[in-house]
Amino acid sequence: MPRKRKLLAQLSALQSNSSFPQIDALENLNATPGADLSPKSSKYFMIEKKNSSQLQADFFNQPCVSLAKSFLGQILVRKLPDGRELWGRIVETEAYLGGEDEASHSKGGKQTQRNAAMFMKPGTLYVYQIYGIYFCMNVSSQGEGAAVLLRSLEPLQGLDAMRELRRASRKAPTKLLKDWQLCNGPSKLCQAFGIDKAFDQRDLTQDSAIWMVPGQDLPGEQEVVATTRIGIGNRGEWAEKPLRFYLRGNKFVSVVDKKMEREMAARGHSPCS
Repeated sequence: MPRKRKLLAQLSALQSNSSFPQIDALENLNATPGADLSPKSSKYFMIEKKNSSQLQADFFNQPCVSLAKSFLGQILVRKLPDGRELWGRIVETEAYLGGEDEASHSKGGKQTQRNAAMFMKPGTLYVYQIYGIYFCMNVSSQGEGAAVLLRSLEPLQGLDAMRELRRASRKAPTKLLKDWQLCNGPSKLCQAFGIDKAFDQRDLTQDSAIWMVPGQDLPGEQEVVATTRIGIGNRGEWAEKPLRFYLRGNKFVSVVDKKMEREMAARGHSPCS
């Protein structure tokens, strides 16, 4: 799998970059406003984190559809309490446009305690629960009440830990999950990365337990499939709008639209390697 080896080599280069925040520094950053800073939470470490290679506020501050596409190929990083880091390449997203979008939690511009994060600054996590069991993770964008759902990741690092977390979240014992099964869906992604309601309203540019770094193998427009969103029910024209985006040919995507991919092939768009 040449592309996978290439991604892992790029990941290793990112981690060895001297400008990337050290694990000890991240572990000891205190995100509580007004709290006393310990020696390892000094301004030195905070500056180091801010100047690291992680994606900053200007990246998230773009229109919802643009952000949903821009996420593809970027890397989500989750630092567990025991210090282990989980890395995953974003391969599938959905855009929810706010007030006018009948499938959005913020349709009609209604702001509630549950969806408050959708109205916060771009880069804020919106985590909600479905069926009283599972969690889904979104990131706010430009636009009142607009946010992007992270649907699927391609696991790059910490796969054993992801399996542990997935196993712990499932009631019945099951056979060992394959790599492509770890994060191929929004709830699976949250299980594998240990994401729950406690992450709601966190800032991806400031948090010490979850952030994003730039991907080194970003897709071209011809490699991105734009199709309808999943599981939004009867929402009229909004159920048909092409607001789900994924990397064509990537086996870690949750649901493939074969019809759309055939149309792309007919137009001469070749799949990603």
